[in-house]
Amino acid sequence: MDDIRIEGGRPLGGTVAIQGSKNAALPMMAASLLHRGVSVLKGCPRIADVFCMEEILKKLGACTWWIDHDLYMDCTNADKTEISGTDTGKMRSSVILLGALLGRSHRGCMGYPGGCVIGERPIDLHLTALRRLGAEIEERPFFVAACGELEGAEIIFPKKSVGATEQGILAAVLAAGETSLVNCAREPEVQWLCRYLRGMGAKIAGDGGDCIRITGVESLNAGNMQVPPDRIVAGTYLCACAATRGCITIENPPEGELDAFLEVYRKMGGQYHIKSGKLLADGTGICHPVPFLETEEYPGFPTDLQSPLLAALVTIPGKSHIMEMIFEDRYKAAYEMNRMGAWITVAGKDAWVEGGYPLHGCTVYAQELRGGAALILAALAAEGKTTVKGYSFIRRGYEHICEDLRALGGIIVKD
Repeated sequence: MDDIRIEGGRPLGGTVAIQGSKNAALPMMAASLLHRGVSVLKGCPRIADVFCMEEILKKLGACTWWIDHDLYMDCTNADKTEISGTDTGKMRSSVILLGALLGRSHRGCMGYPGGCVIGERPIDLHLTALRRLGAEIEERPFFVAACGELEGAEIIFPKKSVGATEQGILAAVLAAGETSLVNCAREPEVQWLCRYLRGMGAKIAGDGGDCIRITGVESLNAGNMQVPPDRIVAGTYLCACAATRGCITIENPPEGELDAFLEVYRKMGGQYHIKSGKLLADGTGICHPVPFLETEEYPGFPTDLQSPLLAALVTIPGKSHIMEMIFEDRYKAAYEMNRMGAWITVAGKDAWVEGGYPLHGCTVYAQELRGGAALILAALAAEGKTTVKGYSFIRRGYEHICEDLRALGGIIVKD
């Protein structure tokens, strides 16, 4: 049940709707702990990472249930404060629960976070932010954090971090006084978390900029929000369109969140336009390599789309060059693509692509989420049949990638 079989060589075509955002839903789920009652996330993606976070909430004492894609979380009795290393080791974003536990119960004990192996991804910025707000944290084989009442403070992040910014927000909304978070990440997921919390009664200003200001409140109301479409899933499907020289329509594009990616798509020769709220993408004219591209914090080119873009670039004759500036070990999929006939040279942060060589189906191995999705894209562009092993990585972030791509004309079967 962990294999995907793909027969490539067909341009994709048709219409697809984008699932709810993984990176938006997970911190919203953590935020729901801050209200002693029922909160709901509408259009929540039914993916492995969401199920993992849901299971952690249940072990803390929450009661959860689904109605179609709406996730209900009753956190009235979610008063337990310990999360096992077995649970946190399954998912990187589990670490943001520490700030929510401190805000709710003034105590939290949890194992180290896990997730995809794409670099070190240290959490020192998370711990520094919590300590600035008054938490005392012991680092053993697990974290033990405690506080009296959290107190507002100025927190200056030495570098932008999505997770650390979210951690600071979650801990500060119930802290006494004023908190200023400086040099914040500007990713849409941070902004969606702030909107969700404001809907619960939090006082937050400045999200979307480098400085977020929070005035603590005594309690929060129930959360209720439609989870936005996943910009990384949308970008992945656009890369599939590019790699197969297809034409697709995205019914619910993440408005304004893919500008950096779409600029690269246009430079490769792709065309797109927005009509009646839909994104129409034409990849039939894609033929230009990308001389140089580096991944950046938002609003720059997203690291999560680096591997899917690589799958498109290997199909384009000429030389392309990518520099990975966010994670130091995110080229695992490149080596698997080379086994399919691609010519990718990796050295440290850099990947050089000699594109245009025909790809041939074979057995390849997904080792992390986005790289696994990229291998599916390369397989769609390849001649013959490919088996992608390691679907368990891919389903962490893609709810129905096989069904979506099959609806667009891809020949893809999940074993």
